[in-house]
Amino acid sequence: MIKHILIAGGTSGIGLELVKHLASSGDQITVACRNPEKLSEFPGVETVHFEATDPAPGFSEPDSLDGFVYCPGTINLKPFPRLTEEDFLKDFEINVLGMTRILRHILPALKKGSDPAIVLFSTVAVQTGLPFHSSISASKGAVEGLIRALAAEFAPKIRVNGIAPSLTDSPLAAQLLNGEEKREASANRHPLKRIGDPVHFAKLAAFLLGEESSFTTGQIYKMDGGLSAIKSL
Repeated sequence: MIKHILIAGGTSGIGLELVKHLASSGDQITVACRNPEKLSEFPGVETVHFEATDPAPGFSEPDSLDGFVYCPGTINLKPFPRLTEEDFLKDFEINVLGMTRILRHILPALKKGSDPAIVLFSTVAVQTGLPFHSSISASKGAVEGLIRALAAEFAPKIRVNGIAPSLTDSPLAAQLLNGEEKREASANRHPLKRIGDPVHFAKLAAFLLGEESSFTTGQIYKMDGGLSAIKSL
């Protein structure tokens, strides 16, 4: 069965890999983004305008949707004394409010879908305290709360799950990985001694959208190289 999936922020990193994966399976994909030209190599993928900080989504409500994935995010790492109120507000705006705006807009379409599912992204830093992550942890902690609350509210019609990655090799993390020493140090912080691959997160998101996960809701999958669960000797 062909599904209609809306991906917010599908032009780079995990979102782009998810577009590739779902498009190859024959699903109907709509990407809400601010740079549609980045998807020109995917002629079958529809794009609509979306900016996470806009007060309202810039596109019409679709007729029906079978899935929604919200990929926009931030990496704003600073010592707490250097974080301003504007830093906290910006992270919350992109990670939480941007998602809730588009979700309210498309919720009627999701209610019309076939086994509809929502996938949101958190971070390993919510469950595992990491220095310099105060602002991102605060906003993504709100996302985790929303995942559980919405899963309860939307059951049994719409499933809601989340993924909590560690550092991923994506444009968002480019400044943290712009050199071999930085990449090696980042990899060595993980028990599996490597950095996250966007392809793996995209495949997990696709699983959470699909029939194979139809008995799963309210869960947050820690895909973090073991960082949140084990400690290397």
